[in-house]
Amino acid sequence: MWFWEVDSIEYEIFKQYERALVAIGVNFALEEVQDALENCYANLENSFRRTIEYVLWLQENQREIFPNAILIRALQEQWQPIAWRDEYLELPMLQSPGQRWWNAAAKMWGDELRNRLVADVFYDNGQEFIKFTNGKELVVETAWRWEWERVLKYANK
Repeated sequence: MWFWEVDSIEYEIFKQYERALVAIGVNFALEEVQDALENCYANLENSFRRTIEYVLWLQENQREIFPNAILIRALQEQWQPIAWRDEYLELPMLQSPGQRWWNAAAKMWGDELRNRLVADVFYDNGQEFIKFTNGKELVVETAWRWEWERVLKYANK
């Protein structure tokens, strides 16, 4: 699926906006979305920012939203942000379930324990996973369904 090198600027930009774009409903597993990303040679970050801005505006104005189509057009037409604010990425509605789980784990277990047990929260084939330092992985949705104590035991085994 990925056509960017992990150490490339494009990949770094993508990772910065990936979770917010997924939270608004973009499906990076769709071939059309992948094609648009692959064929975007300029203004990647601006296209991501404008997509997020526009979806937030649509939500605020209670309009219908087609996030994949919006991102594809933004990439193809190299849309520019109008009133971007970095704080948008901190909005709870733009946090993925994994980000919300990460924050909740800090509240439940404390930062130190969470950081010792959790190596990463990542996407793979459209699903979000938690990778623990013991090498085990868990789908984020499963972690939310389990009790915190059960996840803690799983992460410690």
